Amino acid sequence: MNRNVLLLALSQALAMTVVSLMLSSSALIGVDLAASPGWATLPLAVQYLVTVLALHPLARLSARRGRRPVFVASALIGAVGLALAMAGVATRSFALFALAGLGVGVLGAASQFYRFAAAEAVPPSQRGQAISLTLAGGVLAAFLGPMLARHTRELAATPFVASFAALVGVALLAALLGSRLTLPTPRPAPAGRAPRRLVEIARHGRFRLAVAGGAIAYGAMGLLMTATPLAMLCARHDFDATAAVIQWHLVAMFAPGFVSGALIRRFGAPAAMFGGGALNLAGIAWALGGDAIRDFGIALALVGVGWNFLYVGATTLLTDTCRDEERPTVQAFNDSAVFLTVTLATLFAGRLVDGLGWERVNLLAAVPVALLMVAIAVGGWRRGALASAR
Repeated sequence: MNRNVLLLALSQALAMTVVSLMLSSSALIGVDLAASPGWATLPLAVQYLVTVLALHPLARLSARRGRRPVFVASALIGAVGLALAMAGVATRSFALFALAGLGVGVLGAASQFYRFAAAEAVPPSQRGQAISLTLAGGVLAAFLGPMLARHTRELAATPFVASFAALVGVALLAALLGSRLTLPTPRPAPAGRAPRRLVEIARHGRFRLAVAGGAIAYGAMGLLMTATPLAMLCARHDFDATAAVIQWHLVAMFAPGFVSGALIRRFGAPAAMFGGGALNLAGIAWALGGDAIRDFGIALALVGVGWNFLYVGATTLLTDTCRDEERPTVQAFNDSAVFLTVTLATLFAGRLVDGLGWERVNLLAAVPVALLMVAIAVGGWRRGALASAR
């Protein structure tokens, strides 16, 4: 494996370790600290909102200074945010716990560029595989995050204080790995060729399909993943069961990365996206069948595998719709759309579960996935559009 891809995969693993523990604990901490259960997911929503707002500044900094210093600085800011989360839990301050999302969100924004950095570190023919292998680093996080949650939850007098202390160390390790990267320096546009405006790039159907695919993949998955701990709480399942379901969901999200890149290379990104949508719908259908731990686990695992094929396919498609000098703008716009979607999904997850119930939340998530599959079936199979970006 390319050395940079390996370091980026490990960095992805560490970033997702932070995310997995936050996902399995944040809503439950929010229920305990917030004035109303409907605001339990606000800290996660703050985190995702900051991720959206930080994407464009980080992309511009990466274009000017290179990716390595941006990755290092963002991990250090994330460590500060996690220290604030630890303080918020220790002092039972919901406001401070929500404020911690500012730092964690910056780390989350930088981690979204790991997969693009990996694609830039390899020849064009290997981009899909580099992207999928980088995301496959999340498999390690799928075990490390819930393991940290279970083994550190009660180490301090206040539950989860020690968990966030451990995550501070995880973020610092991510900063160390980032400092070891040797990525290509940003390349200016060739003389006489100015980067196209985003509105011009957006005229191409494959660009729109790639952005929609990434946003729907993350939005539907984020809604269901954030709502699951609350739905399991309503079904009277304990925290250990919730942590296990989230753990295997994360395994399902990232383990296909070892093969999804090769499948995309063989069958094409639109086919992978269509298959991912079908798996999402299968997971939603399973969730409607019951509220046992097994039902939550299988449903979220199917959604996780579907997310991988849909998201990796959309990312691969996106890298082929722009020139080198256009990548910072295109990548930032894409991930802004992705995380604006997931921010809204996360913010309203608690209220939707409380107001509509688990079954209707699943049906709501199915609508955009089904519409995306129709769009892929109608126009996503045409391969000639790839050449239009060059």
